[in-house]
Order: sequence, then structure tokens, then C-alpha cells
Amino acid sequence: MSDFIFTPPAIVGIPIKGSSKVFPVHRIYCVGRNYANHAIEMGHDPSKEAPFFFQKNPDNLVFDGVFPYPPKSHDVEHEIELVVALQKGGQNLTTKEAQDCVFGFAVGLDMTRRDLQAELKKAGRSWETAKAFEHSAPCSHLIEKSETKDMNEGSITLSVNGKGRQSGNLNEMIWKIPEMIAYLSQLFVLQAGDIIMTGTPAGVGPVQKGDELIGHIDGLDDLVVKVS
Repeated sequence: MSDFIFTPPAIVGIPIKGSSKVFPVHRIYCVGRNYANHAIEMGHDPSKEAPFFFQKNPDNLVFDGVFPYPPKSHDVEHEIELVVALQKGGQNLTTKEAQDCVFGFAVGLDMTRRDLQAELKKAGRSWETAKAFEHSAPCSHLIEKSETKDMNEGSITLSVNGKGRQSGNLNEMIWKIPEMIAYLSQLFVLQAGDIIMTGTPAGVGPVQKGDELIGHIDGLDDLVVKVS
């Protein structure tokens, strides 16, 4: 009999502002094409699509402000997103029940291997290798919803080396926060610890080693990331 002992990986936790505690992450759900201008930018008609979701892995989250440029790609792009953390879940939730599930918010980046994603789309395959790779989800600390503004509107921007790239408003989301949580609960049994990356406005673009990215959402603290 083998004497090998498996040690499970530590649970990933998002730091909570003003607290020594962390928010333990269960799953990461990402909403695709949730801003009309970005959907158009990517060649799609936002008026004809129901929300769709893909997942990243909890250990894709990073909080040290460093994004190592990944292998097997020559076109990695930034996508600034509002992150919503759930304190409870359920199945087939109403929008009112969905709103009550929210614990807090953060600023996140959905870093994407765009060249690999294009190949996967063409082949009709899933996006994991383009989306769910190591360090692909830089994230700020969480701010509890009682400590910030209503996140249904407000500026969402991203700059690279001091120059604006992405700019939009949270009120431009096609599917609002309670709606996307309720819809997602029809597909999965949501749980406390789930987080949702809510989509990105237009202006996505490539990053290079040495770039400094600053993500801003009104009511939250900026996310500063260096590409290494």
C-alpha cells in the first residue's frame, strides 16, 4: 500500500476590506457579452442572445498585483469587470431573492488568450484554455455591499500605462445583477462563496510585458496590475 498522503490545496479567499477575514471562494462564474457595445465589438448582436456563462477556477484569482504573461499565446487581452460575491445561494431564485444573496463587490480582470479563444470558437470548442489559466483573474479586495454605493450604475474604466482603453457604465449591462444571478440559479445550485464576473465594456485590447493596468469602478478601490 502506498504511503502517499494527498494534501488538498488551500481554499482561495478574497481579502475583505477593513477586516482580517477573507471571503472563501467556491466557484467563479463569468458572464459573456453582457455589454452591448462589447458584444458588437466582438461581432455579435446583443439583442438576440440570452446570457451565457463560462467558469474560471478559484485558484486563477490573484491578489498580488502581478500578471505573468502566459505561455502558448501571443495575444492576451484585458477585460475589466465588476465582481459580485454571494453570501448565500439557491436554485430558481427570484430577482428579489437573488439581490439578497449579494455579499459585496470587487474590481476584477478577465485576462483572455484571445488568439487561443479565436481558434476554439472556430473549432466549436469550449474556452477553458483561453480563459481558465493560471493568474487569469486578478482581483481587488472585496467591499461589503453595506459599505459602498449601489452598483447598478457608475463608471467602469481600464487604462494601460496611463492611457484609457475601456470605458463604460454599469448601467449599460444588458443583464443586471439580480437578473444574472436569478438566471444562473436556473442552471446551477448557487452557493455561498460563489462569485460572478459580470462582463466587460468595449475597448478590450492586448497587453505586453511591462504594462501597468489600472481598473476603476466607482465606489470601489482601484485594481493595479503589472504584466510581467
